[in-house]
Amino acid sequence: MQAVFDAVRKASTPAVWSSGIALVRADAVLGETDDGDRVVVRVALKGGMLSRTVTLWTGDGDWECSCGAKTACEHAAAAVIALKRARESGAALPSPKFEVGRVAYRLRRGPQGIELERGIENSAGFHPFEATLVALAERRVEAPAFTATQADHDVETALAGHRRGALPRPSVGKLLAALGRVESVTLDGVAVRTSGDPLLPRVAVEDNGEGFRLVLEDPPEIDERFTNGLVRSGALLRPLGEAKLTGRELHELPRGLRFAPDDVAVLVTDVLPSFEGRVPVAIRTSRLPRTVATPPRAVVQASRQGEGIVALATVVYGDPPVARVDAGRLVHLGGEVPLRDTRGEERLVRSLADSLGLAPGVAQTFAGAAAVDFKRRLDAWTGTPSRGLEAFHLHGPIVPRVRLEGDGMDLSFEVPSAGGAARRADPDAVVRAWRAGESLVPLLGGGWAPLPSDWMARFGDRIADLLAARDAQGRLARAALGDLAKLAADLDLPPPPGFRALETLAAGFDAIPSAALPPDLHGTLRHYQQRGVDWLCFLREARLGALLADDMGLGKTVQALCAIRGRTLVVAPTSVLPNWMEEIRRFRPALRACLYHGPRRAIEPDADVVVTSYALLRLDDGALAGRPWDTVVLDEAQTIKNPESQVAQAAFRLEAGFRVAMSGTPVENRLDELWSQMHFANRGLLGGRRDFQDRYARAVAEGDAGAASRLRERIRPFVLRRLKREVAPELPPRTEAVLHCELSLDERRVYDAVRAATYDDVVARLSEGGSVLAALEALLRLRQAACHPALVPGQHAETSSKVELLAETLDTVIAEGHKALVFSQWTAFLDRIEPRLREASIPFLRLDGSTVDRGEVVRRFQDEAGPPVMLVSLKAGGTGLNLTRADHVFLMDPWWNPAVEDQAADRAHRIGQDRPVLVYRIVSEETVEERILALQASKRAIADAALGEAGRAAAITRDDLLALLA
Repeated sequence: MQAVFDAVRKASTPAVWSSGIALVRADAVLGETDDGDRVVVRVALKGGMLSRTVTLWTGDGDWECSCGAKTACEHAAAAVIALKRARESGAALPSPKFEVGRVAYRLRRGPQGIELERGIENSAGFHPFEATLVALAERRVEAPAFTATQADHDVETALAGHRRGALPRPSVGKLLAALGRVESVTLDGVAVRTSGDPLLPRVAVEDNGEGFRLVLEDPPEIDERFTNGLVRSGALLRPLGEAKLTGRELHELPRGLRFAPDDVAVLVTDVLPSFEGRVPVAIRTSRLPRTVATPPRAVVQASRQGEGIVALATVVYGDPPVARVDAGRLVHLGGEVPLRDTRGEERLVRSLADSLGLAPGVAQTFAGAAAVDFKRRLDAWTGTPSRGLEAFHLHGPIVPRVRLEGDGMDLSFEVPSAGGAARRADPDAVVRAWRAGESLVPLLGGGWAPLPSDWMARFGDRIADLLAARDAQGRLARAALGDLAKLAADLDLPPPPGFRALETLAAGFDAIPSAALPPDLHGTLRHYQQRGVDWLCFLREARLGALLADDMGLGKTVQALCAIRGRTLVVAPTSVLPNWMEEIRRFRPALRACLYHGPRRAIEPDADVVVTSYALLRLDDGALAGRPWDTVVLDEAQTIKNPESQVAQAAFRLEAGFRVAMSGTPVENRLDELWSQMHFANRGLLGGRRDFQDRYARAVAEGDAGAASRLRERIRPFVLRRLKREVAPELPPRTEAVLHCELSLDERRVYDAVRAATYDDVVARLSEGGSVLAALEALLRLRQAACHPALVPGQHAETSSKVELLAETLDTVIAEGHKALVFSQWTAFLDRIEPRLREASIPFLRLDGSTVDRGEVVRRFQDEAGPPVMLVSLKAGGTGLNLTRADHVFLMDPWWNPAVEDQAADRAHRIGQDRPVLVYRIVSEETVEERILALQASKRAIADAALGEAGRAAAITRDDLLALLA
């Protein structure tokens, strides 16, 4: 006794020990049992409403309290203090001065089922009560002294205010569970036990003739059933549970479900397992198939399908399988029926997912490197190599081998083999895998190997360029010899023999020898023009094509005329055919020139130069492409910028030993335009169009400086571009200015109406990813409304603010002795400018698509005595014209692409001009035209990353259109 007293005293704080003494003085300690070394004491709290049970091990000096305290508590302190005092007074256990009863429970059978009566039980008997324990403890109801346990409070909670009569069915389970923890429960005076665990009905399987019958029945343990949901099994009262059956099952099972002999498999593998976890099943027949305890196992069927692997995993029982798990159901395949091991099945499902990425019953396809990795994991999972999947075996590392064969390249990627022929990978497949960022490459004949990533990082771009430059027979394009020579230098290999003739070109134009000019040449070339002829002749001798991209007005025509040799075809826009005939007569009069044009066109057999149009190149493809030419020149070669167009396809079919493409704007919007012209000049150099888009156009458009640099390096020997400011410093300056005009009230009303009618709808469509064409249509109407109200359908006006400003400015220009070009994209706008010029007595000429004798119109304007103004449609006069008598240019309707306007301005600002040129853009204030000027600023460097002038291509975008319409 002293040991446990000292232990509790030592572990108690002064406050806890003082509280224990107070409980002893309050007569709150009652001894329960004394088993020698084990003493149980009850400590009453709150007037007996709650008590704590303290167990003291007097020999070990240990204790435990039902309050759950981890160290000494006031209840343990009270218990040892009271026990010590009792022992010192000769008593075995402490007892209060007044008798303290306990809560007892009497059950009895009633007409509505089991009824409960609570009472205080002491030596004087059983004292029933219907009040709450709190009311009894606070003496609000007359009752003997008592102590209550936590179980007593749980019973009161489960009663939920119930006072008398049959126990309520909904709370029977909870109440019986609480009663199972109290000390005294009787049923009609006989002690009983209670449990909250429900007793469930069961499904029984029994013979039914040749078949079987399934029936729902009460469990045999029930000795007595009560109407309020209780049953008695001997001395144990339990709630009768409800089986977790469907409404249909509850309806059919009591009457019995019958299964014919042919339905035995359904019964065993489907119906009976479906009751698992819901209701007990009793088997009262010996004719059901015998079950067997066998573990489940996973089976993976994998087969090759094309370039991938199709794998299907299943969970089965038996070997060979006698059952298969299908969507959670066990499908019996014959023989014994296995006992399901759902946990084992779950482990297999997790293993399949973690190790192989498979789910049972779901076919999974693995392609490429994923198939190789899957085979590796499958082999490791099964422990044996997979049959039929040898094509996905992972071989050793690839060794690249490059050998030069003349001016060709023999490239191989091999996996060395100690005993047999080495396996190889297709070089194109290696490049594709490298560009896609993959780690493995398929081998010819089956199998895969790791990509030689380090080697490809060093040489992959050159390898890709060279592979793309091969023709259908595998021959390397002659223009790609420079790329082959650079690769050879990187690999310490000798250069290809054919490259020796091109070394000077690769070294730079300073090393190109001077070319002899034609003896019949009339006129003197400028220095830069001589260098251009040198370059052209060098490429001609090397049997390579050229893209002469000099700025507009620097004399591309005369340079080409000095370099042509043999029978030559010149293709140019219809508008400049007279220019070509005139330039031939002027500079090379000894050449016999034939103009292939008009309804009676014919190619003169002895003609040195045949000049024709792009339209006829397309229409007379057979006549022009069907014969060989020594030289073909495409003037304004941006005409074939769309490689899918018929005219571009016709140009590609032309046969020639020397091909020259000429354009002052070789790239206006997209790098595809450059590809098309280079495809004509040096077929194969930039590979196929799709390859070019993937490796260059898209990368440059996304701002990849490395791709732009590689592209410039590749085409540099074949593209010559000089700007006027670089090679013709003597050319007079060109000044640009904006003339602002304010719309009148009527014009503003029309403009705002057009904007209001289109803006919301177009912006909504664009924001939702709709067609850009709708925005362009709205933009067209807004631009026309900013120029002249009469250009808008349904509107009428004699003049416009912009036309009035033009007339006033022209009046001043003419008075000062100048000539002017007036450009518009719309002939309808020129139609409305003409009356105002006549009214102001301003003489003018007009050149548009309907002009019959363009040469005569140009001649009259170039004549010093000719009219001082020419109205020109941008489409008809934007290229190929030499109008150097004009030194003022008026752009009436600015457009987003500045290259279009530059072409127009360069009709006057070109070689031969000896006066400063002023270019005016007439812009209506607070209209879309002001936003067009802002957009031009961002588009001014027109996307010629290939030519070194800009970092990315600049076509009009959806965001650009939204900004213009804002």
